[in-house]
Amino acid sequence: MSSIVARTPPWYDGPTLMERLESVDVADDVALSAFRLPVQYVNRPNLDFRGFCGTIVAGEIHPGNDVVVLPSGKKSRVKAIVTYDGDLAAAGAGQAITLTLEDEIDISRGDVIVRASETWPAVSRAFEAHVVWMNEAPLVVGKEYGFKLAGKYVTGRVANIEHRINVNTLEKLNVSQLALNEIGLCRIELNAPVVFDAYTQCRGTGSFIVIDRLSNATSAAGMIVASADSEVPEAVDELARLREFEVELNALVRRYFPHWEAKDISGLLNR
Repeated sequence: MSSIVARTPPWYDGPTLMERLESVDVADDVALSAFRLPVQYVNRPNLDFRGFCGTIVAGEIHPGNDVVVLPSGKKSRVKAIVTYDGDLAAAGAGQAITLTLEDEIDISRGDVIVRASETWPAVSRAFEAHVVWMNEAPLVVGKEYGFKLAGKYVTGRVANIEHRINVNTLEKLNVSQLALNEIGLCRIELNAPVVFDAYTQCRGTGSFIVIDRLSNATSAAGMIVASADSEVPEAVDELARLREFEVELNALVRRYFPHWEAKDISGLLNR
């Protein structure tokens, strides 16, 4: 125990456990090389600047790279990488940055910016995940909970508990609920599409928390295993309908409120 903070026994001259933990570069633990930037804040101090702030959780980005915003699927190109110390020529995992884009497109907190030429994350309303239950009240299948993933908050439910894992024997047990400190493989179904990777590929886009909607307490932590593929086409169709509606609304605004000087966004869908 003393080796945690002190060099004992006397023949040991290496780092203590605490020194080793404090020196580990957590960015090296990211298996994914593709770029991922969950948007944490949209910075618009005036009409001439609109930046999308966040911490890069995987990959790297350069000015001029073509990017896609998920789940909307809108495309643009990186104009600049802005930081407090000045613009950067490149940025990578672990860096907090602000991206500006060449096109004025709608991006909100919880959206994820990826590079168009790289592997995209999944976009779905459903996925399987290992859930660590941390609430004294047991997990109720079908109950509405809040889910927070990469800055995005959505509501949903645990549709099914595939099995509970006995942490001592790793045996898979059939159960109808999870109690405090129990771990289970669950199917999660949400009320809106979210963007994610498997936790083994990227912790920043593969982890989430479950929030009790009445008490606002964190009830569980989760690690995504895989997408439920059957939900993807429905989500894509819904996104397409939303984009069409946005173009129609934009056309009406430009026609009846020309003094607003709204830009024509119809071409962005085909980029």
